[in-house]
Amino acid sequence: MMRVVLALILALTSGASFAQQGKRHDGRGQMSQDERQRMRDDMRDAYRERQERPQKARPQQMSPEQRDKLRRDIQDANKDLKR
Repeated sequence: MMRVVLALILALTSGASFAQQGKRHDGRGQMSQDERQRMRDDMRDAYRERQERPQKARPQQMSPEQRDKLRRDIQDANKDLKR
């Protein structure tokens, strides 16, 4: 009886693995040359627009005095919350 069950399980699992070995369609080869060129142009335009936009100014680093003041302010605020 056990051999029959094992043979059945083996047959079912091997059948499922054979079913998965077929060709996979991953969507390649579906675009025409015109569509590809249009996509390239769109991407080129998007990158060009991105480079032309002014970059956001990087925040300046705080001086040690500013950091100490901020740290004290936060500590004071936390003390007030505990009360």
